[in-house]
Amino acid sequence: MPQEKKYDITPLSDCLATLLGPGGCPWDKEQTHQSIRQNFLEEAHEVVETIDQNDLPHMQEELGDVLLQVLFHSMIAEKNGEFTFEDVVEGITQKMIRRHPHVFGEVKAETAGQVSENWEQLKLKEKDGNKSVLSGVPAALPSLIK
Repeated sequence: MPQEKKYDITPLSDCLATLLGPGGCPWDKEQTHQSIRQNFLEEAHEVVETIDQNDLPHMQEELGDVLLQVLFHSMIAEKNGEFTFEDVVEGITQKMIRRHPHVFGEVKAETAGQVSENWEQLKLKEKDGNKSVLSGVPAALPSLIK
């Protein structure tokens, strides 16, 4: 039995680039951040549902759908000269390093509670003008979650 091929992000990126490129899919090529906004929300909710149901096989599939949405938005942004997928990866990598000074720096945190406390303090410092962690809550968040 042949071994199953493992992929990095390149084949998905190439696939989406083909869909968005000359001779690609007319529907994909006309999408904007606004037109696929709802798709992103739906995919995120579907991931949450698989978590709630402890449905790991479907979680894997739904996480793939979220990854597609991230890449799709990034490629739209790149087409518009705004940012690239690589910029997204660089940004989140740097944020994770900044937010984990107990691992990548000199800060001490021996419990999950200390880590959470440090994380919230770092978030407050990073968010200009926010008076509290809650002042950074996205307006698009469903009312019950807010």
